[in-house]
Amino acid sequence: MKISKQNAEHYTWGDLCDGWHLVKNNNLSVIHERMPANTAEVKHYHQQARQFFFVLSGTATLEIAGTEIVLNPQEGIEVHPLVPHQMFNTSGAEVEFLVISTPPSKGDRIMVE
Repeated sequence: MKISKQNAEHYTWGDLCDGWHLVKNNNLSVIHERMPANTAEVKHYHQQARQFFFVLSGTATLEIAGTEIVLNPQEGIEVHPLVPHQMFNTSGAEVEFLVISTPPSKGDRIMVE
């Protein structure tokens, strides 16, 4: 079955951010996320999950282990387990991106102050 934002399981998080589960199983998670302008997720890390963030539209800033990396459309970066990270949208426009996690990150998130 084809999957898209229109028919995927939807959830909201943070400050009016959206997520759509494109793949959700025990081995792999693929989520299409949307962040409005000037929003951020909380800084955290995962004990087991390896993640890949890939920007579809807009510009995102991903802080990884204290270093800020700007991701433009069609750019991505991998985040290894145990590495603190935080996604920001400091631009004036929304950003959409994919988060691919293996294993899935649900229940594997540790908050960082």
